[in-house]
Amino acid sequence: MIRRQIIDQMSTEKNRLFTTALLAMVITHSLIHATGGMNSTLIVELKEEFTLTNIEIGLITAVPSLLTVIMTLPLGWMSDRYGARRLVALSIATAATGTLIAGFTATPPMYILGLMLINLTSTIYHPAAFSYTARIVQPKDRSKAMGWLNAGGTFGFAIGPLSITLLMGYLAFQWRQVYLFWVPIIAAASLLLSQMRDMKGAGIEDKGLSGGGKDVPSLINRDFIIYLASSGVRDFALSMVGTFLSIYLFDVRGWSVASLGVMYGAGSVLGLVASPVGGYLAGRVGDKNWAVVSLTLGALFYITAFYTVDVVMFMALYLTFRFCEMLSMGATAALTSKLTPSRQMGMGFAISFLPSSLTSVAAPLFAAMVADYFGLFPIFLLSFVFTIIGIGMLHFLVKTG
Repeated sequence: MIRRQIIDQMSTEKNRLFTTALLAMVITHSLIHATGGMNSTLIVELKEEFTLTNIEIGLITAVPSLLTVIMTLPLGWMSDRYGARRLVALSIATAATGTLIAGFTATPPMYILGLMLINLTSTIYHPAAFSYTARIVQPKDRSKAMGWLNAGGTFGFAIGPLSITLLMGYLAFQWRQVYLFWVPIIAAASLLLSQMRDMKGAGIEDKGLSGGGKDVPSLINRDFIIYLASSGVRDFALSMVGTFLSIYLFDVRGWSVASLGVMYGAGSVLGLVASPVGGYLAGRVGDKNWAVVSLTLGALFYITAFYTVDVVMFMALYLTFRFCEMLSMGATAALTSKLTPSRQMGMGFAISFLPSSLTSVAAPLFAAMVADYFGLFPIFLLSFVFTIIGIGMLHFLVKTG
Protein backbone atom coordinates (compact mmCIF):
# COMPACT_ATOMS: atom_id res chain seq x y z
CA MET A 1 0.00 0.00 0.00
CA ILE A 2 2.75 2.47 0.99
CA ARG A 3 4.82 1.41 -2.01
CA ARG A 4 1.81 2.03 -4.29
CA GLN A 5 1.32 5.52 -2.86
CA ILE A 6 4.99 6.37 -3.39
CA ILE A 7 4.82 5.11 -6.97
CA ASP A 8 1.71 7.20 -7.65
CA GLN A 9 3.37 10.30 -6.19
CA MET A 10 6.56 9.76 -8.18
CA SER A 11 4.50 9.20 -11.34
CA THR A 12 2.80 12.56 -10.79
CA GLU A 13 6.10 14.34 -10.16
CA LYS A 14 7.58 12.91 -13.37
CA ASN A 15 5.56 15.55 -15.21
CA ARG A 16 7.71 18.23 -13.54
CA LEU A 17 11.44 18.63 -14.15
CA PHE A 18 12.30 20.51 -10.95
CA THR A 19 11.37 18.71 -7.73
CA THR A 20 12.78 18.63 -4.21
CA ALA A 21 14.14 15.17 -4.98
CA LEU A 22 16.14 16.48 -7.95
CA LEU A 23 17.40 19.41 -5.87
CA ALA A 24 18.54 16.98 -3.15
CA MET A 25 20.44 14.95 -5.74
CA VAL A 26 22.15 18.06 -7.13
CA ILE A 27 23.29 19.28 -3.70
CA THR A 28 24.47 15.86 -2.48
CA HIS A 29 26.37 15.45 -5.75
CA SER A 30 28.19 18.71 -5.00
CA LEU A 31 29.13 17.82 -1.45
CA ILE A 32 30.33 14.26 -2.02
CA HIS A 33 32.71 15.59 -4.72
CA ALA A 34 34.02 18.55 -2.70
CA THR A 35 37.37 16.89 -1.97
CA GLY A 36 37.44 14.67 -5.06
CA GLY A 37 39.21 17.24 -7.23
CA MET A 38 41.74 18.46 -4.68
CA ASN A 39 44.43 15.87 -5.34
CA SER A 40 45.22 17.30 -8.80
CA THR A 41 46.08 20.64 -7.20
CA LEU A 42 47.77 19.32 -4.06
CA ILE A 43 49.94 16.72 -5.79
CA VAL A 44 52.72 19.30 -6.16
CA GLU A 45 52.71 19.76 -2.35
CA LEU A 46 52.91 16.00 -1.81
CA LYS A 47 55.69 15.64 -4.38
CA GLU A 48 57.86 18.13 -2.48
CA GLU A 49 56.96 16.94 1.04
CA PHE A 50 57.49 13.22 0.35
CA THR A 51 60.05 13.55 -2.51
CA LEU A 52 57.98 11.48 -4.94
CA THR A 53 59.07 10.17 -8.36
CA ASN A 54 56.87 10.22 -11.47
CA ILE A 55 56.00 6.54 -11.00
CA GLU A 56 55.06 7.13 -7.33
CA ILE A 57 52.87 10.06 -8.39
CA GLY A 58 51.18 7.79 -10.91
CA LEU A 59 50.62 5.16 -8.23
CA ILE A 60 48.95 7.70 -5.92
CA THR A 61 46.31 8.14 -8.61
CA ALA A 62 46.21 4.56 -9.90
CA VAL A 63 45.98 2.57 -6.66
CA PRO A 64 42.81 4.28 -5.33
CA SER A 65 41.20 3.77 -8.73
CA LEU A 66 41.83 0.03 -8.53
CA LEU A 67 39.32 -0.29 -5.70
CA THR A 68 36.67 1.47 -7.74
CA VAL A 69 37.20 -1.03 -10.57
CA ILE A 70 36.66 -3.96 -8.21
CA MET A 71 33.55 -2.46 -6.61
CA THR A 72 31.80 -1.00 -9.69
CA LEU A 73 29.61 -3.97 -10.63
CA PRO A 74 28.66 -5.02 -7.07
CA LEU A 75 27.63 -1.44 -6.30
CA GLY A 76 25.60 -1.24 -9.50
CA TRP A 77 23.72 -4.37 -8.45
CA MET A 78 23.19 -2.91 -4.97
CA SER A 79 21.75 0.25 -6.52
CA ASP A 80 19.04 -1.72 -8.31
CA ARG A 81 18.48 -4.04 -5.35
CA TYR A 82 18.43 -1.70 -2.35
CA GLY A 83 17.51 1.69 -3.80
CA ALA A 84 19.14 5.07 -4.16
CA ARG A 85 18.70 6.51 -0.67
CA ARG A 86 20.74 3.82 1.06
CA LEU A 87 23.53 4.03 -1.51
CA VAL A 88 23.64 7.84 -1.34
CA ALA A 89 23.84 7.63 2.48
CA LEU A 90 26.73 5.18 2.17
CA SER A 91 28.52 7.46 -0.29
CA ILE A 92 28.27 10.43 2.08
CA ALA A 93 29.72 8.39 4.95
CA THR A 94 32.53 7.11 2.71
CA ALA A 95 33.40 10.61 1.45
CA ALA A 96 33.56 12.02 4.98
CA THR A 97 35.70 9.13 6.24
CA GLY A 98 38.15 9.32 3.33
CA THR A 99 38.48 13.08 3.71
CA LEU A 100 39.14 12.67 7.44
CA ILE A 101 41.92 10.15 6.78
CA ALA A 102 43.50 12.41 4.13
CA GLY A 103 43.42 15.26 6.64
CA PHE A 104 45.53 13.26 9.12
CA THR A 105 48.00 11.93 6.50
CA ALA A 106 51.41 11.02 7.93
CA THR A 107 52.72 8.84 5.07
CA PRO A 108 51.95 8.38 1.35
CA PRO A 109 50.17 5.01 2.00
CA MET A 110 47.85 6.74 4.47
CA TYR A 111 47.07 9.42 1.90
CA ILE A 112 46.39 6.71 -0.69
CA LEU A 113 43.94 5.07 1.74
CA GLY A 114 42.08 8.36 2.09
CA LEU A 115 41.99 8.78 -1.69
CA MET A 116 40.74 5.21 -2.09
CA LEU A 117 37.67 6.05 -0.01
CA ILE A 118 37.19 9.45 -1.67
CA ASN A 119 37.33 7.82 -5.12
CA LEU A 120 35.06 4.99 -4.01
CA THR A 121 32.46 7.62 -3.13
CA SER A 122 31.80 8.26 -6.81
CA THR A 123 31.44 4.55 -7.53
CA ILE A 124 28.85 4.22 -4.77
CA TYR A 125 26.98 7.41 -5.60
CA HIS A 126 26.79 7.58 -9.38
CA PRO A 127 24.81 4.43 -10.32
CA ALA A 128 22.22 5.15 -7.63
CA ALA A 129 21.98 8.89 -8.27
CA PHE A 130 21.89 8.77 -12.06
CA SER A 131 19.40 5.90 -12.28
CA TYR A 132 17.21 7.55 -9.62
CA THR A 133 17.28 10.86 -11.50
CA ALA A 134 16.42 9.12 -14.78
CA ARG A 135 13.42 7.49 -13.11
CA ILE A 136 11.91 10.63 -11.59
CA VAL A 137 11.59 12.54 -14.88
CA GLN A 138 10.04 11.93 -18.28
CA PRO A 139 12.37 10.47 -20.97
CA LYS A 140 12.18 13.75 -22.93
CA ASP A 141 13.53 15.59 -19.86
CA ARG A 142 16.34 13.19 -19.01
CA SER A 143 19.15 15.10 -20.71
CA LYS A 144 17.97 18.27 -18.93
CA ALA A 145 17.77 16.55 -15.52
CA MET A 146 21.17 14.91 -16.07
CA GLY A 147 22.55 18.32 -16.96
CA TRP A 148 21.43 19.72 -13.61
CA LEU A 149 22.71 16.66 -11.74
CA ASN A 150 26.10 16.96 -13.42
CA ALA A 151 26.15 20.68 -12.64
CA GLY A 152 26.05 19.75 -8.98
CA GLY A 153 28.99 17.40 -9.40
CA THR A 154 31.11 19.87 -11.33
CA PHE A 155 30.38 22.53 -8.72
CA GLY A 156 31.63 20.09 -6.08
CA PHE A 157 34.84 19.56 -8.01
CA ALA A 158 35.16 23.35 -8.27
CA ILE A 159 34.76 24.31 -4.64
CA GLY A 160 37.49 21.89 -3.52
CA PRO A 161 40.34 23.48 -5.55
CA LEU A 162 38.95 26.97 -4.93
CA SER A 163 38.95 26.29 -1.20
CA ILE A 164 42.66 25.45 -1.51
CA THR A 165 43.31 28.86 -3.05
CA LEU A 166 41.28 30.63 -0.35
CA LEU A 167 42.32 28.65 2.72
CA MET A 168 46.00 28.15 1.85
CA GLY A 169 46.53 31.40 -0.03
CA TYR A 170 44.76 33.80 2.32
CA LEU A 171 44.12 32.05 5.64
CA ALA A 172 47.46 30.20 5.96
CA PHE A 173 45.91 26.72 6.16
CA GLN A 174 48.13 23.69 5.55
CA TRP A 175 46.96 21.19 2.93
CA ARG A 176 45.88 18.67 5.58
CA GLN A 177 43.74 21.31 7.28
CA VAL A 178 41.92 21.97 4.01
CA TYR A 179 40.78 18.34 3.96
CA LEU A 180 39.66 18.54 7.60
CA PHE A 181 37.72 21.73 6.85
CA TRP A 182 35.44 19.75 4.54
CA VAL A 183 34.61 16.79 6.82
CA PRO A 184 31.62 18.28 8.70
CA ILE A 185 30.29 19.96 5.55
CA ILE A 186 30.24 16.68 3.65
CA ALA A 187 28.61 14.90 6.59
CA ALA A 188 25.85 17.53 6.59
CA ALA A 189 24.70 16.24 3.19
CA SER A 190 22.97 13.39 5.02
CA LEU A 191 20.28 15.90 6.08
CA LEU A 192 19.01 15.92 2.48
CA LEU A 193 18.21 12.21 2.36
CA SER A 194 14.69 12.83 3.65
CA GLN A 195 13.87 14.53 0.33
CA MET A 196 14.45 11.32 -1.62
CA ARG A 197 11.26 9.29 -2.04
CA ASP A 198 12.91 5.93 -2.23
CA MET A 199 12.05 2.36 -1.35
CA LYS A 200 13.75 -1.00 -1.05
CA GLY A 201 14.06 -2.50 -4.50
CA ALA A 202 13.89 0.85 -6.30
CA GLY A 203 15.15 -0.92 -9.37
CA ILE A 204 11.89 -2.90 -9.57
CA GLU A 205 9.96 -0.84 -12.12
CA ASP A 206 6.29 -0.77 -12.95
CA LYS A 207 4.59 0.87 -15.90
CA GLY A 208 4.12 4.08 -13.96
CA LEU A 209 7.86 4.57 -13.50
CA SER A 210 9.42 2.89 -16.49
CA GLY A 211 9.39 6.11 -18.46
CA GLY A 212 7.49 4.81 -21.44
CA GLY A 213 8.80 4.36 -24.93
CA LYS A 214 10.68 1.45 -26.41
CA ASP A 215 12.88 -0.26 -23.84
CA VAL A 216 16.21 -1.93 -24.54
CA PRO A 217 15.70 -5.72 -24.24
CA SER A 218 19.16 -6.59 -22.89
CA LEU A 219 21.88 -4.86 -20.91
CA ILE A 220 24.54 -6.44 -23.13
CA ASN A 221 23.88 -5.07 -26.61
CA ARG A 222 26.10 -4.02 -29.51
CA ASP A 223 25.61 -0.27 -29.28
CA PHE A 224 26.11 -0.15 -25.51
CA ILE A 225 29.35 -2.12 -25.81
CA ILE A 226 30.72 0.18 -28.52
CA TYR A 227 29.58 3.19 -26.50
CA LEU A 228 31.55 1.85 -23.52
CA ALA A 229 34.62 1.32 -25.72
CA SER A 230 34.45 4.88 -27.07
CA SER A 231 34.07 6.22 -23.53
CA GLY A 232 37.03 4.11 -22.42
CA VAL A 233 39.32 5.58 -25.07
CA ARG A 234 38.31 9.14 -24.15
CA ASP A 235 38.58 8.42 -20.42
CA PHE A 236 42.08 7.00 -20.95
CA ALA A 237 43.08 10.30 -22.53
CA LEU A 238 41.64 12.34 -19.65
CA SER A 239 43.26 10.12 -17.03
CA MET A 240 46.66 10.57 -18.67
CA VAL A 241 46.34 14.33 -18.32
CA GLY A 242 44.77 14.56 -14.88
CA THR A 243 47.83 13.47 -12.93
CA PHE A 244 50.59 15.28 -14.81
CA LEU A 245 49.08 18.54 -16.01
CA SER A 246 49.72 20.17 -12.62
CA ILE A 247 53.30 18.90 -12.61
CA TYR A 248 53.83 20.24 -16.14
CA LEU A 249 52.40 23.67 -15.35
CA PHE A 250 54.22 23.90 -12.01
CA ASP A 251 57.65 22.57 -13.05
CA VAL A 252 57.87 23.55 -16.71
CA ARG A 253 55.77 26.69 -16.96
CA GLY A 254 56.39 27.96 -13.42
CA TRP A 255 52.79 28.26 -12.25
CA SER A 256 51.98 28.63 -8.54
CA VAL A 257 49.75 26.29 -6.54
CA ALA A 258 47.25 29.14 -6.20
CA SER A 259 47.09 29.54 -10.00
CA LEU A 260 46.48 25.82 -10.39
CA GLY A 261 43.69 25.99 -7.84
CA VAL A 262 42.05 28.88 -9.71
CA MET A 263 42.21 27.04 -13.05
CA TYR A 264 40.86 23.75 -11.75
CA GLY A 265 38.24 25.46 -9.63
CA ALA A 266 37.09 27.82 -12.36
CA GLY A 267 36.96 24.92 -14.80
CA SER A 268 34.48 23.13 -12.62
CA VAL A 269 32.46 26.27 -11.82
CA LEU A 270 31.78 26.54 -15.54
CA GLY A 271 29.78 23.34 -15.19
CA LEU A 272 27.09 25.29 -13.35
CA VAL A 273 26.27 26.87 -16.71
CA ALA A 274 27.62 24.36 -19.22
CA SER A 275 25.98 21.22 -17.90
CA PRO A 276 22.36 22.50 -17.72
CA VAL A 277 22.73 24.40 -21.03
CA GLY A 278 24.22 21.31 -22.65
CA GLY A 279 21.33 19.22 -21.35
CA TYR A 280 18.77 21.55 -22.93
CA LEU A 281 20.66 21.70 -26.25
CA ALA A 282 20.98 17.90 -26.30
CA GLY A 283 17.21 17.69 -25.93
CA ARG A 284 16.85 19.77 -29.12
CA VAL A 285 19.76 18.55 -31.25
CA GLY A 286 19.83 14.92 -30.13
CA ASP A 287 21.95 13.34 -27.41
CA LYS A 288 24.57 11.71 -29.64
CA ASN A 289 24.88 14.59 -32.09
CA TRP A 290 25.35 17.12 -29.32
CA ALA A 291 27.90 14.94 -27.50
CA VAL A 292 30.00 14.60 -30.69
CA VAL A 293 29.90 18.32 -31.48
CA SER A 294 30.78 19.54 -27.99
CA LEU A 295 33.50 16.93 -27.40
CA THR A 296 35.15 17.69 -30.76
CA LEU A 297 35.20 21.42 -30.09
CA GLY A 298 36.64 20.78 -26.65
CA ALA A 299 39.45 18.63 -28.03
CA LEU A 300 40.47 21.36 -30.47
CA PHE A 301 40.62 24.02 -27.75
CA TYR A 302 42.55 21.59 -25.52
CA ILE A 303 45.41 20.88 -27.93
CA THR A 304 45.67 24.54 -28.95
CA ALA A 305 46.31 25.54 -25.33
CA PHE A 306 49.64 23.70 -25.28
CA TYR A 307 50.96 25.77 -28.17
CA THR A 308 50.54 29.05 -26.29
CA VAL A 309 53.12 30.65 -24.00
CA ASP A 310 50.96 33.10 -22.09
CA VAL A 311 49.43 31.98 -18.77
CA VAL A 312 46.16 33.80 -19.38
CA MET A 313 45.80 32.39 -22.92
CA PHE A 314 46.55 28.84 -21.76
CA MET A 315 44.03 29.14 -18.94
CA ALA A 316 41.38 30.62 -21.25
CA LEU A 317 41.75 27.83 -23.82
CA TYR A 318 41.86 25.12 -21.17
CA LEU A 319 38.74 26.49 -19.51
CA THR A 320 36.98 26.58 -22.88
CA PHE A 321 37.92 22.93 -23.32
CA ARG A 322 36.46 22.14 -19.90
CA PHE A 323 33.30 24.10 -20.78
CA CYS A 324 32.82 22.03 -23.94
CA GLU A 325 33.42 18.80 -22.03
CA MET A 326 30.73 19.72 -19.54
CA LEU A 327 28.33 20.70 -22.31
CA SER A 328 28.32 17.00 -23.24
CA MET A 329 27.61 15.60 -19.77
CA GLY A 330 23.82 15.62 -19.90
CA ALA A 331 23.88 14.06 -23.36
CA THR A 332 26.24 11.22 -22.43
CA ALA A 333 24.25 10.41 -19.28
CA ALA A 334 21.02 10.38 -21.28
CA LEU A 335 22.69 8.07 -23.83
CA THR A 336 23.46 5.61 -21.05
CA SER A 337 19.83 5.52 -19.91
CA LYS A 338 18.72 5.13 -23.55
CA LEU A 339 21.06 2.19 -24.22
CA THR A 340 20.20 0.18 -21.05
CA PRO A 341 17.00 -1.56 -19.88
CA SER A 342 14.92 0.45 -17.40
CA ARG A 343 14.91 -2.42 -14.87
CA GLN A 344 18.72 -2.56 -14.86
CA MET A 345 19.46 1.14 -15.13
CA GLY A 346 21.53 1.20 -11.93
CA MET A 347 23.75 -1.57 -13.26
CA GLY A 348 23.83 0.17 -16.64
CA PHE A 349 25.16 3.38 -15.12
CA ALA A 350 27.65 1.40 -13.01
CA ILE A 351 28.99 -0.30 -16.14
CA SER A 352 29.11 3.05 -17.95
CA PHE A 353 31.51 4.34 -15.27
CA LEU A 354 33.65 1.19 -15.44
CA PRO A 355 35.80 2.41 -18.41
CA SER A 356 36.70 5.51 -16.41
CA SER A 357 37.65 3.39 -13.40
CA LEU A 358 39.72 0.99 -15.50
CA THR A 359 41.57 3.69 -17.39
CA SER A 360 42.26 5.67 -14.22
CA VAL A 361 44.34 2.70 -13.07
CA ALA A 362 46.33 2.17 -16.26
CA ALA A 363 46.54 5.66 -17.80
CA PRO A 364 48.52 7.41 -15.01
CA LEU A 365 51.15 4.64 -15.07
CA PHE A 366 51.32 4.78 -18.87
CA ALA A 367 51.66 8.57 -18.69
CA ALA A 368 54.41 8.21 -16.07
CA MET A 369 56.40 5.95 -18.41
CA VAL A 370 55.92 8.42 -21.27
CA ALA A 371 57.15 11.22 -19.00
CA ASP A 372 60.23 9.25 -17.92
CA TYR A 373 61.24 8.33 -21.48
CA PHE A 374 60.03 11.26 -23.59
CA GLY A 375 59.14 14.09 -21.19
CA LEU A 376 55.85 15.59 -20.12
CA PHE A 377 54.72 17.30 -23.34
CA PRO A 378 54.14 14.09 -25.39
CA ILE A 379 51.54 13.02 -22.78
CA PHE A 380 49.24 15.80 -23.94
CA LEU A 381 49.73 15.09 -27.64
CA LEU A 382 48.88 11.41 -27.14
CA SER A 383 45.83 12.27 -25.06
CA PHE A 384 44.51 14.44 -27.92
CA VAL A 385 44.91 11.58 -30.41
CA PHE A 386 43.09 9.15 -28.12
CA THR A 387 40.28 11.68 -27.59
CA ILE A 388 39.68 12.06 -31.34
CA ILE A 389 39.62 8.28 -31.78
CA GLY A 390 37.03 7.93 -29.01
CA ILE A 391 34.82 10.65 -30.50
CA GLY A 392 35.05 8.99 -33.92
CA MET A 393 33.90 5.66 -32.45
CA LEU A 394 30.88 7.35 -30.85
CA HIS A 395 29.91 9.19 -34.04
CA PHE A 396 30.35 6.44 -36.61
CA LEU A 397 29.67 3.21 -34.70
CA VAL A 398 27.03 3.86 -32.01
CA LYS A 399 23.38 3.78 -33.11
CA THR A 400 20.72 5.13 -30.77
CA GLY A 401 17.55 4.14 -32.59
